[in-house]
Amino acid sequence: MRSPLREKLDRRLLRPRALGSRLSKVAQLAATPAFSALRAALQAQRARIIAEAVAIQQIAAPTFEEAQRAAYVQARLSALPALDPNSLAVDDLHNVYACLRGSDSARPAVLVSAHTDTVFSRQTSLCVRQGDDVICGAGIGDNSLGVAALIATAELLARSQVRLPADIWFVANSREEGLGNLEGIRAVYARLSERLGCAIVIEGMALGHVYIGGIAVKRLRIACHTEGGHSWLHFGRPSAIHHLMRLGAQIAALHPPETPRTTYNIGVIEGGRSVNTIASEAALLLDLRSETREGLAALERSILNLIELNRTNGVRFEVTTVGERPAGSLPRDHPLAQLAQETLAYLGIPPILEHGSTDANALLAHGLPAVTIGITRGGNAHREDEFIEVAPIVDGIWQLILLIGAAAHLPEDSFSSFVRQNF
Repeated sequence: MRSPLREKLDRRLLRPRALGSRLSKVAQLAATPAFSALRAALQAQRARIIAEAVAIQQIAAPTFEEAQRAAYVQARLSALPALDPNSLAVDDLHNVYACLRGSDSARPAVLVSAHTDTVFSRQTSLCVRQGDDVICGAGIGDNSLGVAALIATAELLARSQVRLPADIWFVANSREEGLGNLEGIRAVYARLSERLGCAIVIEGMALGHVYIGGIAVKRLRIACHTEGGHSWLHFGRPSAIHHLMRLGAQIAALHPPETPRTTYNIGVIEGGRSVNTIASEAALLLDLRSETREGLAALERSILNLIELNRTNGVRFEVTTVGERPAGSLPRDHPLAQLAQETLAYLGIPPILEHGSTDANALLAHGLPAVTIGITRGGNAHREDEFIEVAPIVDGIWQLILLIGAAAHLPEDSFSSFVRQNF
């Protein structure tokens, strides 16, 4: 059952305001004594925030194994007495919750989230190379810095003289990467949806980019099954690996359209028993993405057609959907999207509107206005030599703080559920 607050918000019409009026609001907010003091405190905490990002990076957190990192976040947030102690919680998926109460808890709340999981296994080296300009290490930008920024922002706001009108929910969520299928943020939405007016999703990298749309994503496991046998005695029998490799080569030869942008990736291949065994089973994991649902569906049809062409006597293919991220989009003129751009512009950073695949996908698909922003610049995401730039980190967190403050001051009728489900 939908709450009266949510029904009220859904009935409201979107009333976008002029760009200049809210830009001046950001500037006015930044110039208040409380926010000026907050900026100074942030600058003083620079070294500590960077050290915390490295400390978080040193805690292995493969998707589905985020418990240790969640415990770290919980301990840090529990040490902040200004946060509502009744709000502090960790759920069964290792999502960590904490709320900074506003002066009017009846107002729609702002969700601020950062995912704790990484794409790296527990066997991955977490060695960090740190210089004056960059820090390099597996998962440092995606998303150790994002989690550190979440903690730093909660701590700075909790210890400051800033009093925001709306509640701010800080959530470190699990299961964003890979086969996590956004289950963490889905659980967060199920728990808090009736209280929320909008959401800000934090990623460690991509400072200057504002993600207002979630691309459609589907992940398939394609398994091939055959009788198998001995490599010498049964030579000539169908091999699951051979047939899967042929299919994989055909998939790799596909040329999806550039408009709408549509991509694929074979990310994992597994199968076989030994070098001298004809494989009876092999499987691959396939990632499909498109800017539109129609583009994704067309690519999937092409894949399924190739599978049908490869079915022969003694060769069976099985296709299982192992992940699906919904598409959704926030209009460019939505107040939250405009605020995100204006905050960057105030900091002298040209805003770039983007579409991508983040936790915001699930929120947008439910009709909750959401943007994803970055804290610094970096590169080599999902590689062990991933890196972040040190210099922009303070500005990136200041951007986050200003955006939270500005979003908390938005009038109720700004939180329209008008979110396009397709582009």
